[in-house]
Formats: sequence, structure tokens, C-alpha cells
Amino acid sequence: MKIRTIKLREAHKNGENGGNSFCSILWDQQGDRIVTASSSDPSIWVHDAQFPSVNPKSIKHHRDGVTALALSPNFTCLASGSIDHSVKLYKFPGGEFVTNITRFTLPIRALAFNKSGTMLAAAGDDEGIKLINTIDGSIARVLKGHKGSITGLAFDPKSEYFASVDSTGTVIHWELQPGTILNTLKGIAPATFSDQSAMNMLSWSPDGDLLAVPGLKNDVVMYDRDTAEKLFSLRGDHVQPICFLSWSPNGRYMATSGSDRQIIIWDVDKKQDIDRQKFSDRISCMAWKPHGNALAVIDSKGKYGVWESPVPSSMKSPTEDIPNVRSNGLLLFDEDEEEASASGSLSDLGEDSLGESELSSRKRLRKNSTLDDSWGEDMNDELDLHPKVESHKKASKSKKDSIDHEKHEIKNSMTYSAPKMQEAFQPGATPVQPGKRRFLCYNMLGSVTSMDHDGYSHIEIDFHDTSSGPRVPAMTDYFGFTMASLNENGSVFANPCKGEKNMSTLMYRPFSSWASNSEWSMRLEEEEVRAVALGTTWVAAATSLNFLRIFSDSGLQRYILSLDGPVVTLVGLKDELAVVTHSSPALPSDGQMLEFRVLNVRSATESLRGRLPLTPGSYLTWFGFSEEGQLGSFDSKGVLRVYTNQYGGSWFPVFSSSKLKKPDENYWVVGLNATKLFCVVCKSPYSFPQATPKPILTLLDLSFPLAASDLGAENLENEFILNNMHLHQIQKRIEENAAAGRDTASIDDEAFTIEAALDRCILRLIASCCNGDKLVRATELVKLLSMEKSVKGAIKLVTALKLPNLAERFSTILEERMSNEAMGSTVLHGNFKFDAPVQADDVFQRPSLPESSTEKAVLPFPPQRSSTPSFPKEEKTEQPPNAGNGIVEPTRALRVGKTVEAKNAGEAKDVKEATNPVKKQPEEIPVSFNRPSNPFAKKSNRQEHSSLFDSIKKMKTDATGKR
Repeated sequence: MKIRTIKLREAHKNGENGGNSFCSILWDQQGDRIVTASSSDPSIWVHDAQFPSVNPKSIKHHRDGVTALALSPNFTCLASGSIDHSVKLYKFPGGEFVTNITRFTLPIRALAFNKSGTMLAAAGDDEGIKLINTIDGSIARVLKGHKGSITGLAFDPKSEYFASVDSTGTVIHWELQPGTILNTLKGIAPATFSDQSAMNMLSWSPDGDLLAVPGLKNDVVMYDRDTAEKLFSLRGDHVQPICFLSWSPNGRYMATSGSDRQIIIWDVDKKQDIDRQKFSDRISCMAWKPHGNALAVIDSKGKYGVWESPVPSSMKSPTEDIPNVRSNGLLLFDEDEEEASASGSLSDLGEDSLGESELSSRKRLRKNSTLDDSWGEDMNDELDLHPKVESHKKASKSKKDSIDHEKHEIKNSMTYSAPKMQEAFQPGATPVQPGKRRFLCYNMLGSVTSMDHDGYSHIEIDFHDTSSGPRVPAMTDYFGFTMASLNENGSVFANPCKGEKNMSTLMYRPFSSWASNSEWSMRLEEEEVRAVALGTTWVAAATSLNFLRIFSDSGLQRYILSLDGPVVTLVGLKDELAVVTHSSPALPSDGQMLEFRVLNVRSATESLRGRLPLTPGSYLTWFGFSEEGQLGSFDSKGVLRVYTNQYGGSWFPVFSSSKLKKPDENYWVVGLNATKLFCVVCKSPYSFPQATPKPILTLLDLSFPLAASDLGAENLENEFILNNMHLHQIQKRIEENAAAGRDTASIDDEAFTIEAALDRCILRLIASCCNGDKLVRATELVKLLSMEKSVKGAIKLVTALKLPNLAERFSTILEERMSNEAMGSTVLHGNFKFDAPVQADDVFQRPSLPESSTEKAVLPFPPQRSSTPSFPKEEKTEQPPNAGNGIVEPTRALRVGKTVEAKNAGEAKDVKEATNPVKKQPEEIPVSFNRPSNPFAKKSNRQEHSSLFDSIKKMKTDATGKR
């Protein structure tokens, strides 16, 4: 077997003694960056994988060496553990410090994210393993059972089991749901007491069927996922113990490094080695490239490198047929096990408090949005979602739950034998449970909890991010509040009618005020508050008399509106108040007929109004604003919809639980953002979480309920539709801000980023179409590309796939766009029409070239919006040399100026001559154009695009100079 040499570069220095250190290495998602760390260096370094000579980026927030790294599965969050006892989180790839997520009393040795990224496991020289909720920073559980320093952690990809190994060689096999030990395998791995530069580790196979552990015979032993029985081992030419192992992305291969300073690549199915590499020092850590045949390595001296093609090209690629394993993405704790759940300590955000700890009251680091779910026990049978993983030890409880669920369904069938209108509910409130703590409100900002005690209630307000939220003292509730709403400025409470006078009370408590007595309350006789909401400077309450009462935050009664029907729920965000009411009685199929209104309280106007669609036979279970301010709704059939102004105002179904095919779990929605749904997964028949222990949020990707495509590219099509929807919303915000005279720079950058992502998605779709012989669809997709490099990429792609006719068609489309723009004619593409000449908003010019090169051309774009016509004015340039290779390129370029009329036939002739085509290779096409949905597109940092308005200014300057 031929031995190749890999060049290693120094990433970290090993201090004055020059001894060995434990070093870590990771890839990013695209394989463009490599992250390294060393136990002798407090800095984390982010290297350019393609250009190693470029100076790496430093992330330095630890006070001592970094002993562990972990990257979230979506590659947006980087976690690091250190000898300084702290675990920190950073944004990735930017490297911005986020928080000290937790701390220990001794150095950290191991970190691991679960498959969904909602849970981070951390351990070290302390005996306990902390399972930390990355959404809110709380410690969900502390697992104890090891007697030595814990050096390796691994989540089962199916989120059913968890494995850990310590320096004594003991492996513990945990069941995640109850947090109990299933198997303890003592002394099955090498002991590493004396050498902190070589730590035991273990790893699950990508499909979750095997657990790989270094053995005592310089081998790797595979254990069964359920029984922890030894299945087989990989034994070869390692002459010293194995100190690190890494599965390939598809689980077909494994790389092992040993104290004998060599790496061996194994074919796991055949149980034989296929390649090896020797080094001058022991390899501490390895990582397979997520997309490609490459292995990143780092040795105990802090030097790193990349082993290209560790798997021979004649064999199956390590990234082919990667298993798609779905996980729960969280830990599910039974309410019967409340006393068994551990409550750990959290770190403060400050760097100067590394020695302190506090109770885990911090919950979330995100803001804006509200949730709902107090719609009652009679809704429990409506949510059919995520399947739970059944424990081997809970058959009796499962049987009891099944019987209770059947009784519940019988009760519901009796209750809803006739159509019934849905009762009003308060977003984020849970039903009353005698003797148990409940939520009056739970949203993306914080929570309000209530606990009955001796005839009155004890209310507490907690913010997920304690560093930014105020510290609010607990209060005694003598009114019996059943609902609340919470925002950054204060909280509002309300109760149903009670007492001899049948009165309902509304109370507002601001968190800060210049006056000593700023709290206020209102009494409503013979009128019951059904839902409440808060905004920036207002409080709203909907009542049983179909009144919408709006107060200022000081208690001034501002407006009383009559609603069109019984209220269902209220939500507020800044100046906007959204109201959902019944528009008519329920249908015979129990379908609810609802409508919504969005009111601007500050301007006393109505911005939106329409019907609220629901799945047939379902009820509304959540309604609120996303983090970006977009309206969203979730019904009892598990369909999430968001409102968009496309098609005159429509609701798009962006998530359907039926696609997950997990009928034994229910979703309690908390909020959403542009790409994720935030929810608590509740085991059926429960439809809401308990307030104790604190619920653990799950992040689910938004995904349209698409039909099965003949291409098998539903994920790409989903990404395509989502990006288009987001782009349309951002464009609307740009137009609104521009009309109001506000700066649009930040929004414009966001739009440009989405455009680039959309182009990448379209290119992948074009590749799928070509592979599936759907060339007409590929032609339609190329018309939607917006950037020059994207068009070039499409032409190169079809050329590489040996589709010359399609490449010629792509080039013809490009030529037609330029020609029709120059001639000021109307361009037809499919069922859409370009009305030319177009305005500046609808064109994008490629970067300026030297005078000897062809000047930039102005192109029309895919018809996503209309524009006010203007006439293009030409500017003659020299004609470039003709390559004559079948790809069309313009020989002239036009600059758009003010609307002018051609003064003579000669000018018109020049315009026509400017569009004569010349054939060239696709690599040399210098034309670029940008997506019209971002009319204020900015220049890229890497490629300078000349602005249309700069061209106009230059033309004016030239004209002035000539005069």
C-alpha cells in the first residue's frame, strides 16, 4: 500500500515546555472553513480550507486552553469548553460571543450537540454530565454515574440513547427520556489517567445502529444500540491503543488514529483497512469533510492538515447515501418524574463572574412573538404529531395512557356531536390543574406562572434572557387571574367574572416607571375579559360583549370597538394588534369560520382584514407574530400558516405535522421565525406542557406540504418556495421604508443574501432537472437566476453534462434579454411578460472592466414585479474579439439614463446595432444581472458592481465637462 505524505501547518503553539496537548478540529457545513483548538492555547482559530495561507480568524474568550469543541448540526452555533471551567457559545462562522452557557468546578473535557442542536451535553473532570437546553440556557438534567474524568460524549442520532466514557475506560449507556442508566460497561476502553493529551472517546454510527468504542487490543469494538452487546471489532495494524475515531458521513468508512502515530481508514462492512497514513506525532483529532472525500487531522503539537481522498476513488464515496435519521430533538420528561429531573446551575453572561452560579431561571435568548394554547381539554385528540420513542420500561404507563386516551376520545365524540364554536383562548396559557403550577403566558420573551396556595395564587414572571430582561418581584394574586400577556415593558392580567357583582378585573403592571405608583386596574361589571394583548404603549382586552377595549399604558381608556363576532384570541406586537373572531357559526363538520383583523393602534387604522383559513374539522390552537413581524397561525391538525401579501394577501402553509408521520405526539407552539417553528413536544394524550419542570423547546424546520416530485427534489423545491416568499416580504419592507424615507441599507443586505441563497438553490434544481431529463423545467429555472456567476454556472453545468442544445438555449435566453432591453420592446417568457424599456430598479450591471474589455450590459429580469417604463440611452463601445464557440455574448453595452427620445433615425440605428450577437464560450460571458425583487441591491464585498445611479451621475458629469 502506497504511503503518502500530508503537509501539516502549525495552528497552535504548545507553550514553553513544547509537550503534547489535546487538540480539536472541525469542518464547517460547506467545507470552506476548518476550526481548531488546543488545550495549551486559549484561542480558537478559524482557517480558510481552500486558501490555508490566508491568516486565520481568532476567537479568544477563554482564560485558559480550549479542551473541547462542538458545532451545532445546522453549523450556526459553536460551543467551546476550557480548562477555565466554562462552556461558551458563539455565532458561527462570525465568531461573535453569545453567552457563557454553563460552568463547572473543574476543567471541561467533552462537548456534544444532539442531532437537532437543541441540547448540548458537557462534561469534564467533575463527575456529572450536564444536559443543557441551548434554546433557553437551562440545565435540563445532570447525569451522574462516572467515577473518573469524563472524556467522551455522544448522542444517539435517533435521540433515544446517550453514551459516555471516562478516563478509567468505563462506558455508560443511558436512556435519554428518563435519564437512567441502561448499561455500565466497565474497563472496556483503555485507561488514560496520566496523559491528558490522549482522551478516550466514542461515537455512534450515522444511522444510530452501532456504538464504536476504542478497545483494549488496539482495536475498535462495535456495540449494539439497544442491548450494548459486543457485535464485532476492527483490528488491524495499530500497535498501540486507539486514541480517536471518526465515522464517515455515510457510515461506510471509519478513520482511527492511535498512539502509534498513524491513521487507518476502514471499510466497516468488510471489516478491513483500505488505506493508512503515518505522521511524526500522535493525531489527537480527525473530522471528515461533510461534502467530499477528505479528512482533516490535527496532531498533539497543534499542527493541522487535510488528507485528500482517504477513500480510493474506485470505491464508493464517503458522502454517498448518507442516512436520513429523524430525531426527537429534545428530552421528554414525564410529569411523574418531576422529582427525578435535576436542576443545575447556569453561568451569568459576564466574564467576571466565572466563580458564581445561580438557579436555572434563564430560559430563552430570543424575543418578539407570542404563543397560545389554553383552548381546553376537549382539543387533546386533535393534535397528531411527532412519534415518541417508547421506553422499554414503561409498558404499564403506556397502557394506562392508551386507556385514558380512548376514554377522552369517547368524551369528545359525545361533546362535539353538534357543531360548536371554539371558545376564546389566551396565547400561551395552559388549563388550570389543581395543585400544580400553570402558565398564564409563555412566549418568545418569557413566561408568567401561577401556583394556587391557600385560597390565593403566587405569580412569578421570568425572562428567558435574564441579562436583558428586568428582575420582576413575585406577587400574590387575590383576584384569581387566569390569563396574562407579557412584553418588554410590562405585563397585563385578567380574570373571569366572579364575586357577588359578577365582575371581571383587568390589571396592568409596568416593569419600570418614573412614578412610584404606575400600576393600574379596571373593573368590568357583567362583562368578562376573554383575551388580552400588549403593545409598545397600549393594552387591549376583548370581552364577552364583543367589545375590544384599548387602554394606554398609563391606564387612559382610549378606544372601545365593537367586534363583528365572538373573540377567539388577541395578540400584539409594537403598534399592531391582531384580533381573531368568529365570522359565522361552526360548520356541521365542526369546521370553524374565523376572520382576522390587524389594527395599528398608534394611527387608529386597519392594515389587514380577511378570513383565517383552517384545515377542515380543525380548531385554532396558536396565533401570533413571528420574530420578523409576520402573522402566523397553527391549527389542531398540525398545519402552520403564515400570512403574505402575495396574491392580494394569502396564507401559505409552511409546515404540516402529517408529513412527519408521528401521531403519538402533540405540538404546543411557542413562536416562529423565518425558517424555524418553536414548540414543545407533548406526549399524547397531553396537548400542553407542565410548568415544572420547565418545558424544553424543539426547533422544527419549516417545510411546505409539497407533492411528491418526479425529480425527488422536494427539499430543494421547499427551499426555493421559502426563499421566494421571504424575498417578497423583504422587498415589501424595503418599499415601505423607502416610502417613509427610512434607511434601507440593512434590509437591502438581507435581501442580497437571500438572493444569493436562492440562486444556489435554483442551480441545484437545474442539476436535478438535467439528471432527470426535465430540460424544459431547467430552461424555466435558468430564467429565474439573478447573478452573473449563477448564469455562468448554469451554462458550465449543462456543458459538463454534455447537453450542448440546452447550453445554447441558455445563451439564447441571455441574448434575448439584452436585445429586447436595448430595443425597448416587450419580452415574453412563458406566461409572463417583460414591459420594456424598464426602470433602474429592474436591471443590474456587471462589474466595470478595463477599456479594452466589453463594457457592461443592462439586462431585463424574471418578471416578478412591474416597473415604470423608461427609455434606455445607448453608449457606443469597442467590439470585443470574437471567440466563436457557440455561446452568445453582446458586443455592445447600454447605460440607462433619463427618459429621452431618439432625435434621429441614426440614433435608433445605433441602438439596433448595439445588440448584434457574437458567439463565445460560457466561461467568458461577462453579462451579469440581479434579481428585481431587490431594487436597492448593494455591491458585494468580493465583486464590485457598478451602480446604475453611479452611471447616471457619471454621464451628467461628462456632459457638464464637455460644456
